[in-house]
Amino acid sequence: MPFITPDDGYLTVLNLFETDTAQGQERLLEAMRDIIDHADYPGWISSTLHAGQDRHGTANFIQWRSAQDLEARYAGGGFKHETVPLFNELATGIKLLKSEVVYSQRNPALDAVEISPERDDYTVIIVLGVEPEDQQALLDTLTAPDEWVRTCPGYRSHSILRGTDGTFVVNYAQWDSKELYDAFHELPESERPQEVREGRALARKLVTSRNANTYTVDHARSAKD
Repeated sequence: MPFITPDDGYLTVLNLFETDTAQGQERLLEAMRDIIDHADYPGWISSTLHAGQDRHGTANFIQWRSAQDLEARYAGGGFKHETVPLFNELATGIKLLKSEVVYSQRNPALDAVEISPERDDYTVIIVLGVEPEDQQALLDTLTAPDEWVRTCPGYRSHSILRGTDGTFVVNYAQWDSKELYDAFHELPESERPQEVREGRALARKLVTSRNANTYTVDHARSAKD
Protein backbone atom coordinates (compact mmCIF):
# COMPACT_ATOMS: atom_id res chain seq x y z
CA MET A 1 0.00 0.00 0.00
CA PRO A 2 1.13 3.62 -0.51
CA PHE A 3 3.32 5.46 1.99
CA ILE A 4 3.79 9.19 2.46
CA THR A 5 7.39 10.36 2.75
CA PRO A 6 9.37 13.28 1.30
CA ASP A 7 12.20 10.87 0.53
CA ASP A 8 10.40 9.34 -2.48
CA GLY A 9 10.40 12.55 -4.50
CA TYR A 10 7.10 11.66 -6.16
CA LEU A 11 4.76 14.17 -7.73
CA THR A 12 1.56 13.91 -5.70
CA VAL A 13 -1.74 14.83 -7.32
CA LEU A 14 -4.60 15.40 -4.91
CA ASN A 15 -7.90 15.26 -6.75
CA LEU A 16 -10.71 16.70 -4.60
CA PHE A 17 -14.25 16.23 -5.92
CA GLU A 18 -17.39 17.66 -4.35
CA THR A 19 -20.97 16.46 -4.68
CA ASP A 20 -24.28 17.38 -3.08
CA THR A 21 -25.62 13.99 -1.98
CA ALA A 22 -24.61 10.65 -0.53
CA GLN A 23 -25.77 9.02 -3.76
CA GLY A 24 -23.55 11.36 -5.75
CA GLN A 25 -20.60 10.47 -3.56
CA GLU A 26 -21.18 6.74 -4.09
CA ARG A 27 -21.34 7.26 -7.88
CA LEU A 28 -18.01 9.09 -7.74
CA LEU A 29 -16.48 6.32 -5.63
CA GLU A 30 -17.70 3.63 -8.03
CA ALA A 31 -16.29 5.43 -11.06
CA MET A 32 -12.95 6.07 -9.37
CA ARG A 33 -12.58 2.51 -8.10
CA ASP A 34 -12.97 1.29 -11.67
CA ILE A 35 -10.36 3.75 -12.99
CA ILE A 36 -7.91 2.83 -10.22
CA ASP A 37 -8.36 -0.91 -10.77
CA HIS A 38 -7.55 -0.50 -14.48
CA ALA A 39 -4.74 2.05 -14.10
CA ASP A 40 -1.71 1.11 -16.20
CA TYR A 41 0.08 4.33 -17.10
CA PRO A 42 3.83 4.92 -17.46
CA GLY A 43 5.07 6.60 -14.30
CA TRP A 44 1.93 5.94 -12.25
CA ILE A 45 2.90 4.81 -8.75
CA SER A 46 -0.32 4.55 -6.73
CA SER A 47 -3.84 5.88 -6.15
CA THR A 48 -5.64 6.00 -2.81
CA LEU A 49 -9.32 6.89 -2.85
CA HIS A 50 -10.99 8.59 0.14
CA ALA A 51 -14.70 8.93 0.96
CA GLY A 52 -15.89 12.22 2.44
CA GLN A 53 -17.20 12.27 6.00
CA ASP A 54 -18.03 15.82 7.14
CA ARG A 55 -19.11 16.78 3.60
CA HIS A 56 -20.02 14.69 0.58
CA GLY A 57 -17.10 14.25 -1.80
CA THR A 58 -14.00 12.25 -2.58
CA ALA A 59 -10.25 12.69 -2.45
CA ASN A 60 -7.82 10.73 -4.61
CA PHE A 61 -4.20 10.80 -3.42
CA ILE A 62 -2.18 9.89 -6.53
CA GLN A 63 1.58 9.40 -6.72
CA TRP A 64 3.45 9.86 -9.99
CA ARG A 65 7.10 9.35 -10.87
CA SER A 66 7.33 12.77 -12.50
CA ALA A 67 5.37 15.73 -13.88
CA GLN A 68 6.19 14.54 -17.40
CA ASP A 69 4.43 11.22 -16.77
CA LEU A 70 1.37 13.04 -15.45
CA GLU A 71 1.22 15.38 -18.44
CA ALA A 72 1.39 12.40 -20.78
CA ARG A 73 -1.65 10.96 -18.98
CA TYR A 74 -3.51 14.28 -19.24
CA ALA A 75 -2.70 14.51 -22.96
CA GLY A 76 -4.18 11.09 -23.70
CA GLY A 77 -7.43 10.82 -25.60
CA GLY A 78 -9.04 8.63 -22.93
CA PHE A 79 -8.49 11.25 -20.24
CA LYS A 80 -9.71 14.14 -22.39
CA HIS A 81 -12.73 12.48 -23.95
CA GLU A 82 -13.83 9.97 -21.32
CA THR A 83 -12.50 10.74 -17.83
CA VAL A 84 -12.96 14.52 -17.82
CA PRO A 85 -16.56 14.48 -19.15
CA LEU A 86 -17.46 11.71 -16.69
CA PHE A 87 -16.31 13.65 -13.66
CA ASN A 88 -17.77 16.91 -14.92
CA GLU A 89 -21.09 15.06 -14.94
CA LEU A 90 -20.70 13.46 -11.51
CA ALA A 91 -19.06 16.23 -9.48
CA THR A 92 -20.27 19.70 -8.51
CA GLY A 93 -16.71 20.88 -7.81
CA ILE A 94 -13.28 19.63 -8.93
CA LYS A 95 -9.77 20.52 -7.76
CA LEU A 96 -6.70 18.88 -9.34
CA LEU A 97 -3.79 19.86 -7.10
CA LYS A 98 -0.21 19.08 -8.10
CA SER A 99 2.12 18.95 -5.12
CA GLU A 100 5.09 17.31 -3.47
CA VAL A 101 5.54 16.03 0.07
CA VAL A 102 8.03 18.22 1.92
CA TYR A 103 7.53 17.07 5.52
CA SER A 104 6.02 14.18 7.45
CA GLN A 105 5.76 13.53 11.17
CA ARG A 106 4.21 10.53 12.90
CA ASN A 107 3.39 9.11 16.28
CA PRO A 108 6.46 7.26 17.62
CA ALA A 109 4.38 4.08 17.74
CA LEU A 110 4.14 4.05 13.92
CA ASP A 111 6.94 2.78 11.67
CA ALA A 112 5.77 4.81 8.66
CA VAL A 113 2.93 6.95 7.34
CA GLU A 114 0.81 4.48 5.41
CA ILE A 115 -2.53 5.17 3.68
CA SER A 116 -4.66 2.09 3.21
CA PRO A 117 -8.28 0.91 3.42
CA GLU A 118 -6.97 -1.85 5.66
CA ARG A 119 -6.32 0.80 8.31
CA ASP A 120 -8.98 2.75 10.22
CA ASP A 121 -7.49 6.24 9.96
CA TYR A 122 -9.74 9.24 10.39
CA THR A 123 -8.15 11.43 7.72
CA VAL A 124 -8.20 15.23 7.66
CA ILE A 125 -7.21 17.07 4.47
CA ILE A 126 -6.81 20.84 4.70
CA VAL A 127 -5.93 22.95 1.65
CA LEU A 128 -4.52 26.36 2.55
CA GLY A 129 -4.40 29.06 -0.10
CA VAL A 130 -1.35 31.33 -0.03
CA GLU A 131 0.31 34.00 -2.17
CA PRO A 132 3.34 32.57 -4.00
CA GLU A 133 5.70 34.97 -2.23
CA ASP A 134 4.41 33.72 1.14
CA GLN A 135 4.37 29.99 0.43
CA GLN A 136 7.84 29.29 1.82
CA ALA A 137 7.11 31.21 5.03
CA LEU A 138 3.93 29.18 5.49
CA LEU A 139 5.83 25.96 4.82
CA ASP A 140 8.50 26.93 7.34
CA THR A 141 5.80 27.43 9.95
CA LEU A 142 3.89 24.23 9.22
CA THR A 143 6.97 22.01 8.99
CA ALA A 144 8.46 23.04 12.32
CA PRO A 145 8.77 19.85 14.39
CA ASP A 146 5.82 19.65 16.79
CA GLU A 147 6.59 17.39 19.73
CA TRP A 148 3.46 18.51 21.58
CA VAL A 149 1.03 17.15 18.99
CA ARG A 150 2.67 13.72 19.33
CA THR A 151 1.33 13.65 22.90
CA CYS A 152 -2.24 14.52 21.92
CA PRO A 153 -4.67 11.60 22.29
CA GLY A 154 -5.53 10.08 18.93
CA TYR A 155 -2.73 11.69 16.91
CA ARG A 156 -1.19 9.38 14.28
CA SER A 157 0.56 11.57 11.71
CA HIS A 158 0.54 14.70 9.60
CA SER A 159 2.23 15.43 6.29
CA ILE A 160 2.75 18.77 4.58
CA LEU A 161 2.63 19.08 0.79
CA ARG A 162 3.82 22.04 -1.28
CA GLY A 163 1.67 23.10 -4.23
CA THR A 164 3.96 23.14 -7.25
CA ASP A 165 2.33 26.32 -8.60
CA GLY A 166 3.09 28.18 -5.36
CA THR A 167 -0.54 28.99 -4.49
CA PHE A 168 -1.39 26.40 -1.84
CA VAL A 169 -0.15 24.10 0.91
CA VAL A 170 -1.85 20.87 2.02
CA ASN A 171 -1.96 19.36 5.49
CA TYR A 172 -2.81 15.63 5.30
CA ALA A 173 -3.37 14.29 8.81
CA GLN A 174 -4.37 10.95 10.33
CA TRP A 175 -6.17 10.50 13.65
CA ASP A 176 -7.67 7.62 15.62
CA SER A 177 -11.24 8.94 15.45
CA LYS A 178 -13.49 11.89 14.78
CA GLU A 179 -14.05 12.42 18.49
CA LEU A 180 -10.35 12.70 19.29
CA TYR A 181 -9.63 14.93 16.30
CA ASP A 182 -12.53 17.23 17.18
CA ALA A 183 -11.24 17.48 20.74
CA PHE A 184 -7.82 18.53 19.42
CA HIS A 185 -9.25 20.91 16.82
CA GLU A 186 -11.56 22.62 19.33
CA LEU A 187 -8.94 22.92 22.07
CA PRO A 188 -8.81 26.53 23.34
CA GLU A 189 -5.74 28.46 22.23
CA SER A 190 -4.83 29.07 25.88
CA GLU A 191 -4.32 25.33 26.37
CA ARG A 192 -1.82 25.02 23.53
CA PRO A 193 1.93 25.59 24.06
CA GLN A 194 3.17 29.12 23.37
CA GLU A 195 5.28 28.14 20.35
CA VAL A 196 2.28 26.35 18.86
CA ARG A 197 0.06 29.41 19.38
CA GLU A 198 2.67 31.63 17.75
CA GLY A 199 2.97 29.33 14.74
CA ARG A 200 -0.80 29.17 14.32
CA ALA A 201 -1.08 32.95 14.53
CA LEU A 202 1.58 33.41 11.86
CA ALA A 203 -0.07 30.84 9.60
CA ARG A 204 -3.41 32.64 9.88
CA LYS A 205 -1.75 35.85 8.67
CA LEU A 206 -0.29 34.12 5.61
CA VAL A 207 -3.27 32.00 4.56
CA THR A 208 -5.69 33.47 2.01
CA SER A 209 -8.24 30.63 2.00
CA ARG A 210 -8.96 27.38 3.82
CA ASN A 211 -10.78 24.31 2.51
CA ALA A 212 -11.08 21.27 4.78
CA ASN A 213 -12.89 17.95 4.85
CA THR A 214 -12.53 14.65 6.66
CA TYR A 215 -12.35 11.22 5.06
CA THR A 216 -11.94 7.50 5.45
CA VAL A 217 -9.80 5.58 2.96
CA ASP A 218 -12.06 3.61 0.63
CA HIS A 219 -9.81 1.94 -1.94
CA ALA A 220 -6.13 1.80 -2.92
CA ARG A 221 -3.90 0.22 -5.53
CA SER A 222 -0.28 0.66 -6.51
CA ALA A 223 1.67 -0.22 -9.62
CA LYS A 224 3.63 -2.88 -7.77
CA ASP A 225 0.34 -4.62 -6.87
